[in-house]
Amino acid sequence: MRNPNRLSVMDFPYSFFLLSVCAVLLLLLFSSCSANLSVQHEIILSDSSAQAVHYSIVCFIHGDGDYIYHDTNGKKYKADEQTLAAAKKVAQQNPYAEVFIFHQKPRRHFLLFFPLRDGEFFYYRNGQLIVNELYWRDNEKSRFQNEVDLYHRFHENAKPEMVSMFLYYGHEIPELDVAGYDASYPDRKFTIDDLTTGMKDFTRDSARFDLMVLSTCFGGTPHSISALGSFAKTIIASPENLHLSYFDLSSLERLDLRMRDGDVPTYAKRFASQAFDQLTKDTQTEVSVVVYDVDRVGEFLRSVQMVYNHNMSAVKKEKDDLFSAIEHCDCADLPEYVLPTMNAGVDIFYRPALFGKSKIKQNHSGWECLRSVAP
Repeated sequence: MRNPNRLSVMDFPYSFFLLSVCAVLLLLLFSSCSANLSVQHEIILSDSSAQAVHYSIVCFIHGDGDYIYHDTNGKKYKADEQTLAAAKKVAQQNPYAEVFIFHQKPRRHFLLFFPLRDGEFFYYRNGQLIVNELYWRDNEKSRFQNEVDLYHRFHENAKPEMVSMFLYYGHEIPELDVAGYDASYPDRKFTIDDLTTGMKDFTRDSARFDLMVLSTCFGGTPHSISALGSFAKTIIASPENLHLSYFDLSSLERLDLRMRDGDVPTYAKRFASQAFDQLTKDTQTEVSVVVYDVDRVGEFLRSVQMVYNHNMSAVKKEKDDLFSAIEHCDCADLPEYVLPTMNAGVDIFYRPALFGKSKIKQNHSGWECLRSVAP
């Protein structure tokens, strides 16, 4: 009988092998989480910086939630990963652009105890991947502090002719101060005002982004456009429910061919039109894509600011009332918003649902509101 307390000669190589494997795994774990650039990255960045950069794109992809869907054949997909693949293609197909991609992923653990970094950063310049890093997205000081630091570390010095874009893909961003946006951080809050603070940190003292794409449900509210408009000249958003929070990204490929004249408002309408066409092919639900000229919609937003704030205060008081219900609606359904300036500065692409009670609604104002519904 073998003595269980005695090690054979064969046990030493085996034990050494196990220790070596554990050491390698730990080394890979911590090295993959490193925020330092390798020498190779620095060399590539130096060589690449000599090429012209005419377009700067920042793309946030929120993936810490339920983004799973099935196609007509029953095949399962994750909408955030599909968007990530499309964003990478955009980056690869733009020889005169820099592209920042921030993929916010669910929190995971190594060996159940060691938390892994839950953000992944990609930086492309002139169509080439320069940097790919993991980072922590849980920062108590600022919602986007780590992303902001990465952005300013690699951002090409802005030139007057450079076109800048900010893209956000994710679930509806609430205006009410509620928690639960991130599945991994159920107690953490995220609102439109938090996104606005993040955009302020990205722009700092520079000019506004030329274009913002807010690819979420119910993005075209007066408060959202007013707040985000401080940091973007043109905004594309959906005032209604947006299937899988998806705007087609393919029109961002080869911007040197699609936007030679630098006319961002005209390009924004083409982007919205293509996104609308793709959504109407893929879905039977209500589809709305709206382009907001921030300066032109300003008069309407100032006119309804007081009534909107008053209505939102009433909604906040009633949201915890078990006997009250709150629903989204077209602002045009509320008489106090129907003003001569309501349609100024908005280009609306809208198709009603092909089924249900909303199929009778043939038009949309481009503005979304909340209202209380009597029990």
